[in-house]
Amino acid sequence: MTNTSKPWDGELVRKWLARRFEVSRLDQAAADRRGYEARDDYDKAVAEEWACRALKDAACTNDQAAFATRLKELISQDDYQAASTYDDTRFERHVRTYLRKLAKMTKANEGFEKTLHHQ
Repeated sequence: MTNTSKPWDGELVRKWLARRFEVSRLDQAAADRRGYEARDDYDKAVAEEWACRALKDAACTNDQAAFATRLKELISQDDYQAASTYDDTRFERHVRTYLRKLAKMTKANEGFEKTLHHQ
């Protein structure tokens, strides 16, 4: 069910995506410093970066329905290309998980105001 009491704010969504893009880069560096045991965290951060990069400058962020449609297209995509991942299968799973999270946020029109590092 959509929250019709709060209007869709494309600027806020773009700001949130840009902030999460920056945070994902920091998370990658932190996971890289932790070494071998942090491979999954690294792949999660790369997946978040991939999703945010694909969406942060898209014109579809101005319209909730168009943004939801774009998310569905990305979720149904067969594979996702990233240069520096440890496990491609795990990376693709994380990308889909992150895109589903964004789809839920989009449908409910909530969560985009939260810009803290850890969510």
